Amino acid sequence: MNILRKALILVVPVIFLVGCASAPIDSTDDALTDSASGLNGSSSTTTTGGDTGSTAADSNGSAQITGIQDGNSIGRSDLTLSDKSPSNLLNTRVIYFDFDRSKVRAQFADVIAAHATYLANNPGAQMKLEGHADERGSREYNIGLGERRGNSIARHLGLQGALRAQLDVVSYGEERPAVTGHDETSWELNRRVEIIYTREQ
Repeated sequence: MNILRKALILVVPVIFLVGCASAPIDSTDDALTDSASGLNGSSSTTTTGGDTGSTAADSNGSAQITGIQDGNSIGRSDLTLSDKSPSNLLNTRVIYFDFDRSKVRAQFADVIAAHATYLANNPGAQMKLEGHADERGSREYNIGLGERRGNSIARHLGLQGALRAQLDVVSYGEERPAVTGHDETSWELNRRVEIIYTREQ
């Protein structure tokens, strides 16, 4: 009886700790990566090809994003939410993810850089990042996955000048699909983070 009691004293805390542990997160999920399975052809929601962009200061000390739009550079003052042209990267408000991943695809680097630049230039602006998942997996897992995706975008925005106070991350998991369907095309469109400006200035 004494041995059983000692074994229970050791085993119960271990079971408790294992049950409370979160799913392992790939430490490379914070890095931008290229994806072999993209949504090529969906020009309204993705950017493909070209340079991934970088930020540099011009001779006036004004920040520039280079690599956007086939090598052209855009100054911070040129980024506006009111410009509804398709070439304005701020109009891309959905970032897509690979299955069961929160790693940002390299094809969205320019989009994230443009939004980060806008937020850095407009400290009063507020953004909500809504994380979503496809229907596969449990409800709880998908809520966590949507949150990891939103936090991944928030980290990238923060590294490029956005303030954490400007960002609100919400996860809906599988509860608000962009499209209904039970096939790979539908699932690809549902694995996303939606960017919503709650205050523009």
